[in-house]
Amino acid sequence: MKNVLIHLKLLAVAAIWGLAWVAGRIIALEIPPITAAWMRYIIAVLMFLAYLRLTNKWVLPTKEQWKLIALIGLFSTFVYQAFFMYGMKYTAAGDASLMITFNPLFTALLAIPFLGEKMDLRLGSGLLLALSGVGVLFFYSPNVDIPFTTRLIGDLLIAGAALSWAASSILMKKAMTTEHQPLSPLHLTVWSAVVGLLIMTPWAGYEVFQHGIPNPSDDVWISIIFLAILSTVVSYVWFADGIKTIGASKSSLYVYLVPPFGIISGWLLIDEMLGWSFLASFILIVGGVILAQTKESS
Repeated sequence: MKNVLIHLKLLAVAAIWGLAWVAGRIIALEIPPITAAWMRYIIAVLMFLAYLRLTNKWVLPTKEQWKLIALIGLFSTFVYQAFFMYGMKYTAAGDASLMITFNPLFTALLAIPFLGEKMDLRLGSGLLLALSGVGVLFFYSPNVDIPFTTRLIGDLLIAGAALSWAASSILMKKAMTTEHQPLSPLHLTVWSAVVGLLIMTPWAGYEVFQHGIPNPSDDVWISIIFLAILSTVVSYVWFADGIKTIGASKSSLYVYLVPPFGIISGWLLIDEMLGWSFLASFILIVGGVILAQTKESS
C-alpha cells in the first residue's frame, strides 16, 4: 500500500489527540488551568523553536505579519487553552472529545461574515443535525457521576474552545492567502504559540501568586509532557506531513477518529463510563459536520 507510513502517522495523531482529553482531565483536577497551559506551552515552544533551528527553517515574521500572528496566538493558544483547561475541570474526557468536533461547523459559520462565504441549505441542515447530537450528549451522557450542571458548564466551555479554534483557523487562512509574503502553516503555528505563551504568562503568574507554586504528581507531569511533546509538537509535524503527502482532505478524515479514541481512553485510563448516547451523539455530530462540508450541486 502506497504511503503506509503516512497513514500510520495520521492514525497515531488521532490516537494522541484522543488521549489528550484524558491528559487534560488529569491535569485540570490538580493544577490551576492557566498554570497548566503555561507549563505545557513553555515546553512546546522551546521544542518548536529548536525544530526550526535544527531544520534550517528559522524565519522571523515581518512587522505586518506580527499583527495577524498576535491575533492568531490570542485565539489559538491563549483563549483555546483557557477554555480547554477550564472545561476539562468540569466535564469528562469522552464528552469533551465529542464537543470539539463542532470546530469545522464554527469555522464554516465564521467564514460567512469574515471570508464572504454563503450560508446554504447543507450548512444549515448540518448545523441542526450536529446540534441534535449535542442535545443527546447533554441529556444522556453516561458520565452521571459528574453532576449535570457541572458537566453542562464544562461542555459549553469546550464548545468555546472549538469556537476559538475556528476563529484562529479563519485568521490563519487569511495569513496564508495574503498577497504579500504569506506565512507557512509551520511558522504561523510556532510564532503564534510564542505570542500565546507571552499572553498567558501574567495570568499564570497570578495563579501562582494565589495558589502557590504547583507540585504536580507523577501522573500530571506525564500528562503535561505528553500534551507538550506528543499532542502539540510531534502531532503537528506528522499531520503536516500527511497534508503534504496525501492532501488536506484525506488527512482531515483521521480527525473523526479522535472522539472514539478519547471515549475509549477515558474508559480505560480514568474509569469514565460508556453508553449508547456516545455512539448516537458521534453519528449525529460527525454526520452534521460532513453534511455541512459537502458542496451543494449546481
